[in-house]
Amino acid sequence: MATLRVALVQLYGRPTKKECIANAIAQIRLAKDRGAQLIILPECFNSPYSTAEFGRHAEEIPRGETSLALARVAAELGIYLVGGTYPEREGTKLYNTCPVFGPKGELLCKYRKMHLFDMDIPGRCTFQESAALAAGDRFATFSIGTLKIGLGICWDKRFPELTACYRALGCDMMIFPSAFDPYTGPLHWDLLGRARALDNQMFVALVSPARDPTTDYVAYGYSLMCDPWGRVLCRAKEDQELLVTDIDLKLCNEIKQQIPILRQKRTDVYELKAKK
Repeated sequence: MATLRVALVQLYGRPTKKECIANAIAQIRLAKDRGAQLIILPECFNSPYSTAEFGRHAEEIPRGETSLALARVAAELGIYLVGGTYPEREGTKLYNTCPVFGPKGELLCKYRKMHLFDMDIPGRCTFQESAALAAGDRFATFSIGTLKIGLGICWDKRFPELTACYRALGCDMMIFPSAFDPYTGPLHWDLLGRARALDNQMFVALVSPARDPTTDYVAYGYSLMCDPWGRVLCRAKEDQELLVTDIDLKLCNEIKQQIPILRQKRTDVYELKAKK
């Protein structure tokens, strides 16, 4: 497999969970029509991004209605589907969770957001995910052919150690469903995506909801794909948009040969490794 066609699906929210799911599936079908093999949805695509709403929209994964709908369409179309994120309920706890479904509709893995979005910039953006959500503590990966892919969620990409651990696990691509805010977005969005890609010589996808100024929490938009050189291959604007791009999988090995920083790490002096 020399190339992989990837779709980044930037979605508007809809008034109900059912309508959100229907909107996502319609865009997934369009992405498949354009030849996408890997399709990625945004963070919290079936629920308002609100601590008051997480519990009301939460479901079990993979037995909830969102998971069942995504599994069905993945099997029908024979695609790899990264289900963005949606609130997951397990016992008394809620998580912000990213599931991945394979081309037979099987749940390949799920990732629970490790670093919760607790930020306070007075007059700009204040949010506290930890008031409603529990943090995950496990890495999650899946493979398409020889391409190993790691998962993070939004705030996770501010922690370079996380992506570095995924690189140590053999990942050549990271996917971050993300709902950045419009204040930090222009400052940090591209920079973080490009930095994680360049530092780890991997592809990085950031997939955002579309921007809706009528909601309590306004997402930034501008979903993008970066390559291992740190270049932006494609970028959405603010509205609902479907991006489809081909990634050249030969780039990872070529860059690792040409700029061999991964071999040059001084593990005799410092080391970073996953504990779980």
